[in-house]
Amino acid sequence: MAALDPTIAEFYRQAPEEHRLEQGAFALEGLRTRELIERHARRPPATVLDVGGAAGAYALWLADAGYTVHLVDPVPRLVAEAERRSAARTRPLASCRVGEAQALDFPDQSADMVLLLGPLYHLTEAVDRARALGEVRRVLKPGGQLFAAAISRWASALDGLARDLYQDPRFAAIVERDLREGQHRNPTERLDYFTTAYFHRPDELRAEVAGAGLILDGLYGVEGPGWLLSDVAARLADPRRRADLLQVARLLESEPSVPASARTYWWSLERQPDSGTRGGVQPGFGVPLGR
Repeated sequence: MAALDPTIAEFYRQAPEEHRLEQGAFALEGLRTRELIERHARRPPATVLDVGGAAGAYALWLADAGYTVHLVDPVPRLVAEAERRSAARTRPLASCRVGEAQALDFPDQSADMVLLLGPLYHLTEAVDRARALGEVRRVLKPGGQLFAAAISRWASALDGLARDLYQDPRFAAIVERDLREGQHRNPTERLDYFTTAYFHRPDELRAEVAGAGLILDGLYGVEGPGWLLSDVAARLADPRRRADLLQVARLLESEPSVPASARTYWWSLERQPDSGTRGGVQPGFGVPLGR
């Protein structure tokens, strides 16, 4: 198993990932990700592995809702922060550990749900993504669910327009490679240009899912076009305009004619039950997961 890329490790040493989902367009990402999980998640009690869970933004939320949640992340600083936050909660995480998505330290068929909301875009080689998806299939119970995220092939091109970044020729070169190869690399000192990653096309996601022997229940655009608005933070602070942002994201989330409108794709997947039937725990519509 390859260790975390040193460039990625250095990025997360510097970048305040533990506060990212509180800021600007990322707050919209957080709201919509929680909404999609709430819509599709199985009811607790259930065991959840949050792989690439960082400081626990989603893991702690799910623990509060009654799930047994184990957090795994390759960045020791973020795992330590998750442990600190967990210790202060009424419903703490079941465990926090440093680990990699390609080699999960959990038994076969031990999880009802797995979150993979970061590792797949930081695994830049298809063989490593396949290994991570294979590990998910191994640890999921028959009929268990995987919720995964990937970054859109067009994310940096749109981000450059929204934030007027094309005045920097270095950014323009980054975008050219992103669009051509899907391989995002940031040779600059600017953290807001992100770090080493792979940006997917929707058809690639479907192929990788099929290759792992998982059932694709849904592929969704997370943020919709709202993340491109320069005043997205102000809109989220206003109840009516926040509702509008979320409603438009819902309306466009599965529309194939506007695949570039979202920065992030979100998958709902299921492990094929060994019996050939869709068994396991029941869908969790109406689960009271607080935001």
